[in-house]
Amino acid sequence: MDLEVRHLKLVRSVNTHGSLTRAGAELHLTQSALSHQLRDIELRLGSALFLRVGKRMVLTPAGEQLLRSAVEVLATIERTEEAIRRMAVAGGGVLRISTECYTCYHWLPSLLKEYRRAHPRVEIQVVGEATQHPLPYLLDGRLDLAIVSDPVRDRRLVTRRLFDTEMVVIVAPRHPLATQPYVRVEDFADETLIIYPPKEESSVYQEVLVPAGVRPAELQQIQLTEAIIELVKAGLGIAVLARWAVAPHVKAGTLRAVPLTRRGYRRTWSAATLKDMARVPYVRNFIDLVARHPPLAAGR
Repeated sequence: MDLEVRHLKLVRSVNTHGSLTRAGAELHLTQSALSHQLRDIELRLGSALFLRVGKRMVLTPAGEQLLRSAVEVLATIERTEEAIRRMAVAGGGVLRISTECYTCYHWLPSLLKEYRRAHPRVEIQVVGEATQHPLPYLLDGRLDLAIVSDPVRDRRLVTRRLFDTEMVVIVAPRHPLATQPYVRVEDFADETLIIYPPKEESSVYQEVLVPAGVRPAELQQIQLTEAIIELVKAGLGIAVLARWAVAPHVKAGTLRAVPLTRRGYRRTWSAATLKDMARVPYVRNFIDLVARHPPLAAGR
């Protein structure tokens, strides 16, 4: 095997910094030593990995392919090393988590409080920027655990089913749909529907409306759950959210929650991790805790 870990680190660092000098400083090597390593790996592979464009080192197509593998392999090695260190420190470590839906963060604080009582040496980090697309963060090693509702088809990841959620149509108390036993798909044609962006990733839009050939009278894409709820309260549209997420507003009488279709509409939530992280005890324990304590009304 011609490739070594040092070669992968070299390609990653030179690509990041754009020069051998700055990459050498990061890797604690002289420019001459780094240049020698680069020539060595290019000779072994029989292909140039970088071109010099002005003062910057730019990847060739072969270099781009090697970089993709380098990022994945180095991330796996670094995660494995960190996992082993964590296991050696009496259950200590860092658990970076995120969810695929902004609404899910509403129920995390009480869960984290209970988890910390059992694992005081584990630092919990909520990675909010991974909310929209947590799976790339998992694969890049920037996240340890994602709570997702979309199917996971990447074989590098493992999932465990956590809970099912009933999705309901929320409307203002005086909205005509508020007194119906359920909302038909055709009813959306006369309404302003508020969804999370982008619409191409909206489950209700893509899984319910598009197959039925129904288009809302107007479609608004709003990022924040709180903003969606306030717009619906004001009678400026309707939305489809998890029943447990809107339960306090329904109880207070500021919203009505109506089943979506006669059969109802549900989504399944799962925990997704890389295979090596799934074996870390405190990661498994967190997943067990979520499975035992799903969000309020998730199973109704």
